[in-house]
Amino acid sequence: MVHGGAVSPSTLLKPSCPHLRATAKTAILFIQPQYNITTLSLEGEVTTYHYGWKDCATILFYFFIAIILHAVVQEYLLDKVNRRLHLSKSKNTKFNESGQLGVFHLVSSVWSFYILITEGYLLHPSSLWENYPHSHLRFQVKFFYLTQLAYWLHALPELYFQKVRKEEIPRQLQYICLYLLHISVAYLLNLSRVGLVLLFLQYVSELGFHIARLLYFTDENHQKMFDLWAVSFVFTRMATLTLMFLAVGFGLARCENQGLDIEMGNFNTVLIRMTVLLVVCLTQSWLLWKFIRFQLRRWREFRHEQAVRKKATAKQPVRQLKRDTFGYHENGVLKAENGVSPRTKKLKSP
Repeated sequence: MVHGGAVSPSTLLKPSCPHLRATAKTAILFIQPQYNITTLSLEGEVTTYHYGWKDCATILFYFFIAIILHAVVQEYLLDKVNRRLHLSKSKNTKFNESGQLGVFHLVSSVWSFYILITEGYLLHPSSLWENYPHSHLRFQVKFFYLTQLAYWLHALPELYFQKVRKEEIPRQLQYICLYLLHISVAYLLNLSRVGLVLLFLQYVSELGFHIARLLYFTDENHQKMFDLWAVSFVFTRMATLTLMFLAVGFGLARCENQGLDIEMGNFNTVLIRMTVLLVVCLTQSWLLWKFIRFQLRRWREFRHEQAVRKKATAKQPVRQLKRDTFGYHENGVLKAENGVSPRTKKLKSP
């Protein structure tokens, strides 16, 4: 409807504006998770989501959002701290890495813990494998997984943007690919509940490591945090293996719906379960092996430093005292030897 040559807002929302509607649909495809299903329950209308190829568009959008947030944290937080610390080039690279991952792990650990509490997975551990497949996800669960995939994908081009040294690239590629592999497997095989718990444990452990490294760069005397992280690292590995064997090895094996049904999202077969357990066990064993090697190397370096200090103390020369006929000099004063005064006695007159 036109009033005095002006177009009313309701006219713009009518089918007569196909370009605006097409633009809105395209924007929603990138911003909002797709494949929503609304069902009726005792609580009212419940909206759940499953995955599909359109998730790639959402991941791509938040991929660019992650790059922007990465630049903001680097420019307005980490660079300002770097100017005050005056770190070397190698330490500066590690400081930036721990700063970025510390912020991400803090946000992700708090977010995943909130989901675990609100969804009731911690209070009811059997819900991690009961009623499998968990193909219908709540909005917060699906959005969490999409943003996780977007973040770790954005870490690949950041290796170039941050001008990471060549010798550091293989190490960072290893953990980036491991995160992408495990998160993708949990999302695509509908193991999202178990994956949430494992990600929470992993992020809390890694948060402790990056906090310890940031404190070490500010003051090298802060090394006790590394000991706390070592305890949490071993605990996380043991908890991860225990939970996987409990949920996948025993829980899913006792479920009634055994078999492969891709349309229903059911991947509960012996072969897939054993493959998932094997991948997780190999990953945890490899991480423990690297951790033990690091601790042994650190212990050997500490013992070597102690041995060098003892040798340096033993080789310190003993200061020799200057002696003369009557005694010796100490601090410029002539001292007697064997309690005998060096002065010449005066003879008494008879």
